[in-house]
Amino acid sequence: MSNAYRGLIVAVSGPSGVGKGTVLARVEELLEEANPGSVGHSISVTTRAPRGAEQDGVEYYFRTTEEFEQMIKDGKIVEYDKYVDNYYGTPSEPLDAMLKKGQDVLFDITIEGSLALNRMFDKDTATIFILPPSMEALENRLRGRGTETEEKIQKRLAQAKAEIKRAGEFEYIVTNDDLERAARDILAVITAEKLKASKNISTAKELE
Repeated sequence: MSNAYRGLIVAVSGPSGVGKGTVLARVEELLEEANPGSVGHSISVTTRAPRGAEQDGVEYYFRTTEEFEQMIKDGKIVEYDKYVDNYYGTPSEPLDAMLKKGQDVLFDITIEGSLALNRMFDKDTATIFILPPSMEALENRLRGRGTETEEKIQKRLAQAKAEIKRAGEFEYIVTNDDLERAARDILAVITAEKLKASKNISTAKELE
């Protein structure tokens, strides 16, 4: 794997049902085809107890509440949330280590999570908001799951409209009207980010 470039955090957000996970899975496939081992995987840190055969550092980093809260104070957690009395968050040190190795790290994450990653890893992060081709298409996708009540669907649609209003807070906007096209649009973002003059000026100076 080439280490010519520092890795990039690709922070992708968008409303529920827009297909973020599917698009990012395809992006990872394309990146790995072109450069095996080029994609790093961020492991979350949590205060919940391990389940079954889960291992520390594999499924999650397992920490006590006190340890987690100390990590927050020390600036070692990029973004976090609390769910059913347990913390879940993204640790900064393993993420920075992957970037130094030249690995790209893909995140399917909340709006606040994307913006938090961008604040901590400013020059290493590309924030991308994924739009549905239409609200009708989004509603059809949500209904197509066949797993939610009408009330939940309406709540998700209302939340989607609120989230879409924040698309302008992101650096890039990609419309997922075709999986392959959306994935390649994100690849184009990754390429463009790595070709920025600010990231390559030292190479240019060596040639002066």
